[in-house]
Amino acid sequence: MLAKVFSFGLLGLDAYPITIEVDVGKGLPAMSIVGLPDSAVRESKERVRAAIRNSGHTFPSARITVNLAPADIKKEGPSFDLAIALGILSATEQVPEGALRQYAVLGELSLSGQIKPVTGILSATLAMKDEPFAGILVPASNTHEAALAGTTPVFGFRHLNDIVRFLNDPTAYQAVTDNRPASQPKTGSDVDFSDVKGQIHAKRGLEIAAAGNHNALLIGPPGSGKTMLARRFPTILPNMTQDEALTVTKIHSAAGYLKSTPTLLLERPFRTPHHSASNIALVGGGADPRPGEVTLAHNGVLFLDELPEFQRSVIEGLRQPLEDGEVTIARASKTLRFPARFALLTAMNPCLCGHLNDRQKPCRCSPAAVHKYMAKISGPLLDRIDIHLHVPALQTAELFSAPAGEGSEAIRARVMNARARQTARFGKAAITANAQMTQQHLRAHCALNAACRSMLKDAVEALGLSARGHDKVLKVARTISDLTECEEIKPEHLAEAIGYRCLDKINN
Repeated sequence: MLAKVFSFGLLGLDAYPITIEVDVGKGLPAMSIVGLPDSAVRESKERVRAAIRNSGHTFPSARITVNLAPADIKKEGPSFDLAIALGILSATEQVPEGALRQYAVLGELSLSGQIKPVTGILSATLAMKDEPFAGILVPASNTHEAALAGTTPVFGFRHLNDIVRFLNDPTAYQAVTDNRPASQPKTGSDVDFSDVKGQIHAKRGLEIAAAGNHNALLIGPPGSGKTMLARRFPTILPNMTQDEALTVTKIHSAAGYLKSTPTLLLERPFRTPHHSASNIALVGGGADPRPGEVTLAHNGVLFLDELPEFQRSVIEGLRQPLEDGEVTIARASKTLRFPARFALLTAMNPCLCGHLNDRQKPCRCSPAAVHKYMAKISGPLLDRIDIHLHVPALQTAELFSAPAGEGSEAIRARVMNARARQTARFGKAAITANAQMTQQHLRAHCALNAACRSMLKDAVEALGLSARGHDKVLKVARTISDLTECEEIKPEHLAEAIGYRCLDKINN
């Protein structure tokens, strides 16, 4: 007898529908799985056999053929165990096939029949909005994650026998339909900008970076507060929208990071990979392409501390994601695109010993050594960083007697006000912040008067700015004017934006 069960596979971050056909016929007892299964899928036949028997059901002594369609896409992972088991039970008339065909099924089976959680459940429920299903059957541990989509009824189960009872009596179980919070609660943090003494210039630069979603580089001697400032940067960022939060949660679900916390991620990601990270770990890829840190930082922040310590080839891989807002990974069999719209925050010392231009400790590096150290950061990458901030060492008086600085909430209020102006300005455009403006947006929203044009021309010549650097200055100036609630870019806004390109002269 032939039975059909519907499920979903994961291709990159997106789910696609899979039809699982199970044929139980005459022949020597055996079970084969076709349709480009990987090792985990092929091994499911042993898990399914034991789970059915240990659940008190009959595993047929017959020839069983399982087909996973479409057959030209590789199927990966253990998430088809439950669907295959239910297909066998349906083909042997141990569960009603008509009831089973109304649902999509995902879940891994243990040998005892317990249903274990799987990754990518949220992607599957998001893909179901255009599919004619009455609901989705998932592991109990994945129920709340699946319901985050709010698009379809979700039924969670702990054991194979629970699903068998449900298919025979669907009224015995209550569906979860929507697990999304009505509003974003205030998220607490144990760090605050008021913890940072002094560094007024750096705080101002990070406020501008947060307001326009700009990339920033912090450069200064050891212990000056670069990492301390960076770790407080998320506290001044605006809340994510529901769509942004759902996208971030979907990414982390597909990457397998939601098993312990199956809730909507409300805080913007703040990823801090170690400088020993490989190119694949940072950008993504592999034989079976997976998202890297740049994708896990989507709609959030990627912080690279000790930037020159990263391998040159690794950080050069950031150039394309910074420009396009996505990562394209091409393989012989498929090409995948992962979103990567993030703010890049980096920190570094000014030289190998770390004390170049330090007011308290002399630098031991020769000019050639300083140049060699700075050369670890290529011009093209540096050109993509909008704001360059010097973070000098604190004087003794500042360290011991400086008053507490402005808190994160006050800064965040100004950032949110500036973001609101940008949202109103761009309307229904695909961009949400000044850093994402295209040439068309620059022409429309960054017009300069004669005095500003003359100032910018002089800066381009003096600093040797590239065309990209010219545009970065305009975008930062636009953000500064938004923070001052001014529709026009004034000379003082432009002058401050030019001041944040301090490393361009060094690199040219």
